[in-house]
Amino acid sequence: MKTLIVTVYALFVLSALSVAQSPAMNAMPNTIFVGADGKFETAPDTALIQFNISAQAGTSKDAYDLAARQAEATRQVLRANGIDPKAAEIGFFSVNPQYDWKNSAHKIIGYQVTTSVSLKLKDFSKIGPITQQLADANVGGSQTLNYTLDSTEEAKSKAVADAYRRARASAQSLAAASGRTLGELSYASVDTSENIRVLAPMARRVMNAAMAAPTPAPTEEFSPQNVTVTAHVNAMFVLK
Repeated sequence: MKTLIVTVYALFVLSALSVAQSPAMNAMPNTIFVGADGKFETAPDTALIQFNISAQAGTSKDAYDLAARQAEATRQVLRANGIDPKAAEIGFFSVNPQYDWKNSAHKIIGYQVTTSVSLKLKDFSKIGPITQQLADANVGGSQTLNYTLDSTEEAKSKAVADAYRRARASAQSLAAASGRTLGELSYASVDTSENIRVLAPMARRVMNAAMAAPTPAPTEEFSPQNVTVTAHVNAMFVLK
């Protein structure tokens, strides 16, 4: 019987910066090697609010004290919304001198204290009040809101299953076209990726304007975008 080798490669763009490719493999006789994309979309279960606490003053102590007051204001906002301040996480903390670059001596003219804060929320109804109250307390210059999944394992499994179904369907079509029968799976590899939707930073002046007017918060009544989990499956099947 004539030996048949069929190899198919499919490239799947997981993001603007990464591409999932078929792994380097030696083609084997009487096999079909295919690649396919799959995805699963679901509503997010977690909102991630990120902002910076930043203060600048003539001395490092004054800048530190100002940042400490902003941090305390943040804790008060969280407590007012029934959230333990320990639920918020600090990403970094820095104290940087500010120089007069117009002067050849580059003298220090002040200090800036900055720390990043992130907060995960399960209750989306708290997003509007928290972002507004942080803006009113003059905490941070901007706020960024992301919607994501806290647990992606089930979504990943469904995306992989979708990719495998597509891969097997492609292999069956190739086998039928060549007059052969598709056999068992002999090899498979999987890549998955979660597409996190990021909303643009919300400037403090915009948030303050929203507070002054008797209108709902910018995020109210809108539905958060679905989170898309993608998968790429490479599979090798035996030909009969």
